[in-house]
Amino acid sequence: MAAPHFLIVTGLSGAGKTQANHFLEDFGYFCVDNLPPALIPTFAQLCASATNPVQRAALGIDIRGGEFFDDLSKALDELKGMGYSHRILFLDAEDETLVNRYKETRRRHPLSATHGDLLPAIQAERTMLAEVRECADLIINTTNESVWRLRDELANRFLRDEADQPQMLIKVVSFGFKYGLPMDADLVFDVRFLVNPNYEPELKALDGTLPAVRKYVMGDSRTPVYLDRLFSLMEFSVPHFVAEGKAYLSIAIGCTGGRHRSVAVAVALAQFLNDKGHSARVVHRDLDRNSPHRAPDVGGTE
Repeated sequence: MAAPHFLIVTGLSGAGKTQANHFLEDFGYFCVDNLPPALIPTFAQLCASATNPVQRAALGIDIRGGEFFDDLSKALDELKGMGYSHRILFLDAEDETLVNRYKETRRRHPLSATHGDLLPAIQAERTMLAEVRECADLIINTTNESVWRLRDELANRFLRDEADQPQMLIKVVSFGFKYGLPMDADLVFDVRFLVNPNYEPELKALDGTLPAVRKYVMGDSRTPVYLDRLFSLMEFSVPHFVAEGKAYLSIAIGCTGGRHRSVAVAVALAQFLNDKGHSARVVHRDLDRNSPHRAPDVGGTE
């Protein structure tokens, strides 16, 4: 029987760690929250020696562990020496978003007792976790993620049979420059030079997922040329990312508002990548930003 695999779930308080653990539990992971890092090797032994050995475990490790948090690196080295694999998932979010989430939930930040106001506590925690963030295998920024988008993100990364050499996952994100760059983007492409459907009265209220808008964008004589060169770049570079051992690639396509041009191009790029045998999915970050039916933001304090 295969040795158990461990997913370390950590990150900033308020970035969504509790929700992530709940979703991972739904996906079949054995989840433990706020486990002192020094106990990780002991927990691993228990998982392996149980009557029904645990194959996948998610361990929530955060700043509440106090001085135990400094033991994380040592514990993970020991885990590796025992022959057990692990990955680190780091949940992040912008300071302003974290402040708003704490105000909404009215819960105390773990460092508020020593740092007083909320923002200094968040900034202190960010500094304390900087080294762990650098070591993370996967970083998910939940600033603009709803609860359901976070679940979808985790499902696409972890709800699958694990192989010795898992296929690299590619996320193609459409976004609006007016709302800022996606923080987890590896590659960013600007399509604001393409013809803008926003200035066409019959298209303004529509979006790039609809045939009329996509036809209009693709009808720009520059679009096929641009896509041809973009596809050629992806065809060259993606296999090299895979060969490097990269597990996840985020490609961001931006226009002004993230509603028309970037959406149409992102859909076309994802289709091209999937046709080439890669595992690509599309996320339209700003498509429903002004929608009254927009899903709630990622809440919670862990």
